[in-house]
Amino acid sequence: MDFIRAIILGIIEGITEWLPISSTGHLIIAEEFIKLNQSATFKEMFDVVIQLGAILSVLVLYFHKLNPFSKTKTAREIQLTWRLWAKVIVACVPAAVIGLLFDNWLNAHFYNFVFVAIMLIVYGFAFIVIERRWVPEHQLTITNIDRLPYRTAFFIGAFQVLSLLPGTSRSGATIIGGLLLGVSREVAAEFTFFLGIPIMFGASLLKIVKFFMHNSITLTQLGILLLACLVAFSVSMVAIQWLVGYVKKHDFTFFGKYRIVLGSLLLVYALFKAILH
Repeated sequence: MDFIRAIILGIIEGITEWLPISSTGHLIIAEEFIKLNQSATFKEMFDVVIQLGAILSVLVLYFHKLNPFSKTKTAREIQLTWRLWAKVIVACVPAAVIGLLFDNWLNAHFYNFVFVAIMLIVYGFAFIVIERRWVPEHQLTITNIDRLPYRTAFFIGAFQVLSLLPGTSRSGATIIGGLLLGVSREVAAEFTFFLGIPIMFGASLLKIVKFFMHNSITLTQLGILLLACLVAFSVSMVAIQWLVGYVKKHDFTFFGKYRIVLGSLLLVYALFKAILH
């Protein structure tokens, strides 16, 4: 049964990692109803490492754009690729520092059902307000990722710190930051994809190291993890391409409404659960 659960969780990760609706939040919600019959330490590691499958899809889909060693690129294009990587690294500094310092504290205090529900609602309203009030009054002037200034990249990365709180959404936080800083929806979404590469690899490495410091992994657990990553990779390939097409024609209001509805339902569920217990 755990392998079936791993497939379901992989599908959830593949969809929600790239949409601004919080993958970690959805995994926490899913595990309220679909619990892996594994140790708590493995499940904590699983929730983060499963993201490796999702991030590999970015490397596949954007391999040419991200590859500075491509023989088909001109000298100018190679220079722009290196600059893009530099901007990604600059943007990752805030979240990397805060994550390393406060990872255990955040896990202990905020990884729970009710907090996820609250964050879903809070950032749902944020999306709606920004799209309906801020964006119409402010021109989104940065429409090409090559023209994204280093300073803007850093501040988008600062918004990424908010995503360390479960239920926020890494893509949601960075997209909101991008919109507030005058970045177009398409560029904000694309830069969010690229930001995930070092952040998610780093977070996964941190969890793996912490896990193996005090635990060993069984063949069953390894199979569960690899299966979930494979499913997350496959689903992410579709989800990323869908989102890229979606933001060319629509804003993020729908995702804001979805977050509010889901968060409200979860709070009602948590209330009834508390009453019944």
